[in-house]
Amino acid sequence: MRHFFKLRPLLARCNVRCCHQSVWSKHGTVGKVAVDLGERKLEISTGKLARFADGSAVVQLGDTSVMVTAVSKTKPSPSQFMPLVVDYRQKAAAAGRIPTNYLRRELGITDNEILTSRLIDRSIRPLFPIGYFYDTQVLCNLLAVDGVNNPDVLAINGASAALALSDIPWNGPIGAVRVGLIDGEVIVNPTRKEMSESTLDLVVAGAAHSQVVMMEASAENVLQQDFCHAIKIGVKHIQQIILGIQQLVREHKVVKRTPQKLFTAPPEMVDYVRKLASEKIYDVFTDHTHDKISRDEAINKIRLETEEQIKEKYQQAESFEVIESFNVISKEVFRNLVLNEYKRCDGRSLTSLRDISCEVDIYKPLHGSALFQRGQTQVLCTVTFDSIESSVKTDLITTALSGVKDRNFMLHYEFPPYATNEIGKMGGMNRRELGHGALAEKALRSIIPKEFPFTIRVTSEVLESNGSSSMASACGGSLALMDAGVPISSAVAGVAIGLISKPDLEKPSEIQDYRLLTDILGIEDYNGDMDFKMAGTNKGITALQADIKIPGLPLKIVMEAIQQATVARKEILNIMNRTIAKPRASRKENGPVVENVRVPLSKRARFVGPGGYNLRWIQAQTGVTISQVDEETFSVFAPTPGAMSEAQEFITEICKDDQEHHLEFGAIYTATITEIRDIGVMVKLYPNMTPVLLHNSQLDHKRIKHPSALGFEVGQQIQVKFFGRDPTDGRMRLSRKVLLSPAASVVKTLNDKQSITMGTGNNHTPSAS
Repeated sequence: MRHFFKLRPLLARCNVRCCHQSVWSKHGTVGKVAVDLGERKLEISTGKLARFADGSAVVQLGDTSVMVTAVSKTKPSPSQFMPLVVDYRQKAAAAGRIPTNYLRRELGITDNEILTSRLIDRSIRPLFPIGYFYDTQVLCNLLAVDGVNNPDVLAINGASAALALSDIPWNGPIGAVRVGLIDGEVIVNPTRKEMSESTLDLVVAGAAHSQVVMMEASAENVLQQDFCHAIKIGVKHIQQIILGIQQLVREHKVVKRTPQKLFTAPPEMVDYVRKLASEKIYDVFTDHTHDKISRDEAINKIRLETEEQIKEKYQQAESFEVIESFNVISKEVFRNLVLNEYKRCDGRSLTSLRDISCEVDIYKPLHGSALFQRGQTQVLCTVTFDSIESSVKTDLITTALSGVKDRNFMLHYEFPPYATNEIGKMGGMNRRELGHGALAEKALRSIIPKEFPFTIRVTSEVLESNGSSSMASACGGSLALMDAGVPISSAVAGVAIGLISKPDLEKPSEIQDYRLLTDILGIEDYNGDMDFKMAGTNKGITALQADIKIPGLPLKIVMEAIQQATVARKEILNIMNRTIAKPRASRKENGPVVENVRVPLSKRARFVGPGGYNLRWIQAQTGVTISQVDEETFSVFAPTPGAMSEAQEFITEICKDDQEHHLEFGAIYTATITEIRDIGVMVKLYPNMTPVLLHNSQLDHKRIKHPSALGFEVGQQIQVKFFGRDPTDGRMRLSRKVLLSPAASVVKTLNDKQSITMGTGNNHTPSAS
C-alpha cells in the first residue's frame, strides 16, 4: 500500500500528459482545401500549427498567409454579455522589416490593427448562440505578407474556419471577400495595384443561403446600381468559401460542445413580467412627448417596480434572470409596436427624418466650423489646415500593403461622456471612437481634392447623442470643409437605417416579416436588428457600414435598405444646401498661407546656413515651416499671413547680395582676410558678403599646413581669381596661386560704394566702371 501511494503523483502526471496529448492529437489531422476565386485560389488549411487551441486555421492567398486561433473557456463568465475578444496583430517580420522604434519590436497596437479587429468581430459575433456568455478569444497572426494581397479578408475567413473546426458553439461558417470596381468591371479580391485603380473598396461577409452578415465599404461616388451589383457578386463568391470550410468540418468530424448553461430568461418569469409591465411599457413607448432622457427614466422606474415584484415571487432567481426578463418584454413591446402598428416611439413614420438644423462659421478664429443638429444628436465639426509635413505617417505593414506612406486628410471623432448624460474617463481613444471616426473619414475622403497645399484635419466632437453620431459627423464635416473654403467636389450626407424583423418559426434562419426604419434613434439601434450606415453625394455612394445583429440578412432587405438610405441622403443634402451650397470662393483671412521660394544654387548655402542654422532660426522666430521641394525650390508654410510677411523679410535679409551679378568668371578681385583657420583663410570680396573659404591648396604653389606660413594676417588684402561657383552647393571658387606668375593681369576691386574699379598690375588708380 505504501508503494501505491508513492506511485500516485507519477500516475497523476502521466494522466495530465495523456490528456494534453489527446487534445493535441484531436487537431493533429492535417486538412487542406482550395477555393477558386476567379483566376486565383484561396487555400485554407488546419492541423499543422497551434494544435492546442480549440480551433486553428491558416488561410493563404498568393504568398500572404494568416493564422487564426480560437479558444473558449468551458466555465461561464460573470459578464452579462458575450465576452468575445478579437485581436488582429501585424508582425513586421511578416513583411521582411524590422520595427523602427527604440526597442526594435512591436509596441502597442496600431489603428489599422484595431479597425481590422473590429471588422472580424462584427463578422463572427452575430453567429454565437444567444446567451453564450463564455470568454472567447480569437487571435489573428500575420505569418507572411507579399505586398500584393491584403490579409484582412484572409483573417475573417481564418476566424470562420477556426471557429467552425473547433468545438465552440457557433452557427457558422461564414466567408468574406473584398470587391473592387475598375472601369465598371467588378473584381473579387483585387491586388494592391488593382485597388489603386479601383473606385470601390467593399468588404462583405456572408453566411450560407446568400445571407449578408457584415459590410464595410469606401467608394468614390459609385452609383447605386453598381454598388448593389458588387454586393451580389461578392456574396456569390462567398458561398464557395463556405462550402470549402464545410468540407473541412466534415472531414474532421467536428462535434460541438454543449455549454453548461445558456444565459436566457426563464419562460415562466417572462410571462409573469408580461402581465405586470407590458401595458405600462407600451404607454411609455407611445407617449411621443418623451425625449431620450425622460423615456429612459420612465422605463427605469417601471423596471425597478417590476424587479421588486419578481424577487418577491421568485426568491431564488438570479440577478441576471430578473434583469433579462424585463429586457425581453421591453424589447418585445418596442418591436411589436413597429411591426404591427407601424409606430415609432418619437411619433415619426418609418421613413421620416428627424428635424435637422445646420450652422457654419461658428467661431471666427477657426479655419472652418459647422454645427449639425439632427433630433437630439448634435455634432460640432472644425477644420484645421497645417503644413504637408503634418500628414499622418503610416506604419511599416500598412505601407507595404497599401503603398500609401502619408495621409494629408484625417478625421478625428470624439465622444465625451456628457453627450449621453454620463460620467466617464476622459483621454485616450477607445475602439468605438476610432471605428466611427474611420467611417466618417471614408465618407469624406473621396471629395477632397487630390492636389491641396495643406494637410486637413477635421475634428468631430459629439455634444449630444441619440443615434447615428458617425453619420452626423460626415454631414458636419462636409459643411465645415465648405466653410473653410476647401474646393470639395460635392457635399456629403449620411444616414442610418434600422431593422425590426420577425423570424420564421419553422425556419429560424429566414425572416417572416420586417420593417426598415430611416434615421434611427439610439433605442431603435439597441432594440433593433441592424445599424446600416450609408453616406454619399447626390451622385453616388462614398461609404457604407452594416452592423447586423441577427445571423444573416437576405439580399432583398440589403437592397431595400440601400434604396431607402439613398432617398433619405438626398433629402438631407437639400437641407444642408440651404445653409451653404458650395465651398467658399477663398479661405479665411486668418488662415494659413503657403508660398514657394526659389533659391538659386549660388544662394542655397547662405539660405540654409551652417548645419541648417538659418532655416531653424527663421522657423523659431516666425512659426513657419520650411521644406525643400526640389533642388532650387523651398516651400514655406505660415499659420497666418502676418507670419508669412515676417518670414519673407528674414529670407530677403539673409539672401541679400546686391553685387552677385557683377562677378565675372576669370576676373581678378581684391579680397580681404576676415579669419585665419587651419585649413585656409576666410575672405570677403565686398563688405556685405558672407565670408568664403580660400583653401590652403589654393593659396600657394607650395604645400603649406597653415596660412601663417605665408605671413597672412586678419585684415590683409590679397588678390584672387574668381572661377564661378560650385554646382553642388553654390559656393564661390577662388584661387590665389594661379596669380603667382609674372604675367600682367587686370585687377577688379569692389569698394564700399559697390562700384567696380579697374586697374593693371599694382596700379590701383580708380576709373569708372
